[in-house]
Amino acid sequence: MTSAQSSPKNFSLKGFFRLIRIQNLVIIVLSQYLAAIFIIDSVSIFDLPLFLLSFSTVLLAAAGYIINDYYDVKIDYINKPDRVIVGKVLKRRVVLFWHTALNFIAISIGLYLHWKIGLIHFTVAFLLWFYSNQLKRLPFIGNFIVALLTGLSISILALYYKENQATLHIYALFAFAISLIREIIKDMEDWKGDANFGCKTLPIVWGIRNTKMLLYLLIVLFYFLIFYTIQFLQNDILYYYFSGLTIFVIYFIHRLRIADTIKHYHFLSNFCKLIMLSGILSMLFF
Repeated sequence: MTSAQSSPKNFSLKGFFRLIRIQNLVIIVLSQYLAAIFIIDSVSIFDLPLFLLSFSTVLLAAAGYIINDYYDVKIDYINKPDRVIVGKVLKRRVVLFWHTALNFIAISIGLYLHWKIGLIHFTVAFLLWFYSNQLKRLPFIGNFIVALLTGLSISILALYYKENQATLHIYALFAFAISLIREIIKDMEDWKGDANFGCKTLPIVWGIRNTKMLLYLLIVLFYFLIFYTIQFLQNDILYYYFSGLTIFVIYFIHRLRIADTIKHYHFLSNFCKLIMLSGILSMLFF
């Protein structure tokens, strides 16, 4: 490999897309647009506030991914060296510039929509930075923050449009639950690299077995909460969707029970994405 090939650049489109997790951003856009169009009566696909709200949410998420990789570069060289971007593909100062620029644009758009949206965007940007800098190295609290912000990407539609809020919040709870479970599984997948740098994630503090027990408890708790809430809405679509999802949840629990390698936990992490995607697509039936 030549020095030109190994030196980080000021910009690389492929590297930038990998840094901001473009596939995850597409899922955010898809979930917000489907929720708005099929659940909120007054919104169409050409609604400008919806575009601005979704665009600013995506910018915040992208900035969050960027700062997370910036702080985690040493850990990532252990856990996933082939996927390191910061300092390897893109220069560190360039990465910081994009983090600041994306947050500034997102908060500005939020203020344009409504001062409350701007305040929420500012809070989200701060929490994503604080998570990457401190919270992700602590047990559970970092996982909880990421999951909360994932659910907020749906709840913010209810806060802005103030229509069919209960249904939107159920989907937000579902997104929160899947995200929390996935974040804990990702910690199980990355525990070796995290342990080398003094992180205190649940698998490190509690051990893999106890962390699995917590996941079983969370799955049962979230399933109960979702079905309990659905009873008040009397929504057949939601009821049948989550009833059908039970088969996949049972399979997920089985795979979690026998999981003991990085490859197994990586599969479970991707399986959570599929469950999340199925929930998003269920909005089409509204």
